Amino acid sequence: MVFSIEVFIEALKIIAAVAVYFVWVVRYDNIKKEFSDYKLPEMFRDLVGILKISFTVMLQFDDNNLIIIGSLGIVILMLGAVGTHIQVKSPLKLMIPALTMLSIGLIILLYTLGQV
Repeated sequence: MVFSIEVFIEALKIIAAVAVYFVWVVRYDNIKKEFSDYKLPEMFRDLVGILKISFTVMLQFDDNNLIIIGSLGIVILMLGAVGTHIQVKSPLKLMIPALTMLSIGLIILLYTLGQV
């Protein structure tokens, strides 16, 4: 079996989009509770959701510039999420999704930057 980095990157793009859709659409009530527990404003929650969905959609295009913007946006948002988890002293197990999405965003970003 031959390992193809291109297939791996495409799989990560799909995983990111499906994960964001699942968390921000299917499990939106959970997001509302989490932002409320962290005492973050509703408007901020909605902005983050719109940005996350937009950035993962950008990953699905063939335009490297859009992919760079989308992956960089995901990285920035996930750094904020990890920072928030650290600030509120969340247990590590609650940080794993943000760390995973941060890693996915970084891998896609670094790969795409290498293609330009």
